[in-house]
Amino acid sequence: MTIRVMLVDDQELLRTGFRMVLQSQGDIEITAEAGDGAQALEVLRHTEVDVILMDVRMPRLDGVQATRQICLSADGTPLPGAPHVLILTTFDLDEYAFAALKAGASGFLLKDVPPTELVAAIRSVHAGDAVVAPTTTRRMIDRFAEVLPTVGAAPAANTLAPLTDREREVFLLVAQGLSNSEIAARLVLSEATVKTHVGRILAKLGLRDRVQAVVLAYEAGLVRAGAGE
Repeated sequence: MTIRVMLVDDQELLRTGFRMVLQSQGDIEITAEAGDGAQALEVLRHTEVDVILMDVRMPRLDGVQATRQICLSADGTPLPGAPHVLILTTFDLDEYAFAALKAGASGFLLKDVPPTELVAAIRSVHAGDAVVAPTTTRRMIDRFAEVLPTVGAAPAANTLAPLTDREREVFLLVAQGLSNSEIAARLVLSEATVKTHVGRILAKLGLRDRVQAVVLAYEAGLVRAGAGE
């Protein structure tokens, strides 16, 4: 299956570099490019895209605002069938990159990411996974949770209402940054069982990946910054 990729960056030289790397892969096709978020939204009206590499700081419409319009509906719920967005950032802990995760992005990459990692990340998000490790996600949220405003945060009870007791246990451990193997050890379950629980949790809560699960837990007050250290 060919992965259709869109490059969104106001620096043409960077787009050229990413294009050269990705075009050498047999399963990746560059189907579109844009110089800012506004142009990206226009292109997406008539172009089918699976994964978007999105810069953060751009003129007219930045990567955070563009990601929100691409990934989320007006009420803040994930849009079904929307492309997966990978945020491109210069710094490892960039508040704008974190804001984009809240806006629906599936992860973030450094602009100097090695080619093999870039390709692997694109394949991962296309398969429905997040490219940010849970512990890295938690570290980012710990740093910025008190800075970024939370809009329409749901009460904890309502947030977890669709989940079974076991699924709630798994959800809270995911929110603390534990991997499937760590959760399995903590709850004395098989890793395959944990993976099944995680899949059901994401489906029930309307989340695309573990990144959004962690963000939701912090927004709803289910996990506080610094928890699990």
